[in-house]
Amino acid sequence: MKLLAMLLLCASTQAADDCPAYVKHDPGGDYTNADDRQGLAVVENFHFTPNVERLVRGATGAVGADISYTLEHFPNHHRALAAMSRLALRDRNRKPHGARYTIECFFDRALRYRPDDARVHALYGGYLLALGQTDSATEQLEHAARLEPDNSTAHYNLGLLYLKKKDYDKARASAQKAYGMGFPLSGLKNKLQAAGEWRD
Repeated sequence: MKLLAMLLLCASTQAADDCPAYVKHDPGGDYTNADDRQGLAVVENFHFTPNVERLVRGATGAVGADISYTLEHFPNHHRALAAMSRLALRDRNRKPHGARYTIECFFDRALRYRPDDARVHALYGGYLLALGQTDSATEQLEHAARLEPDNSTAHYNLGLLYLKKKDYDKARASAQKAYGMGFPLSGLKNKLQAAGEWRD
């Protein structure tokens, strides 16, 4: 029994060590804070370049390393989280080449640092949706929509989730909210129309 307890303790310690909490850097901090963002150019000009964001090539090494560096300084950097998610999905690797942590850890660090950042919840929900983890994705996207009701992407992705669950009323309501805010992609509307569930 003592041995089992020790093994469990070691396992939980190892998990915590694998995904440590964010410690503020200089430059760095909250991506949504105007004061912290004053140091953003230093990180973006040398690491999160347009080619890095588009996953074309790294600026100082591997693409994953440059995005990782950006997220180590600004853990809730929305565009960097989106890029890391796309990289993880493209490469089918939870810990893309060059990244210090797994994609789940990057989201965990961002949400521990700024639990009220709706965009991070929305991005995480979109990533989980792409993996087919519908229950976890629903939880994240519903949270995002509560925190930021004007986030059209969260409503769109929620609509896709509800559609997948065949909850057509909720899917239609989310779609109408998203399109009412000007969301540009028509995929959700097309799917609802194909199911005979769209109402103008």
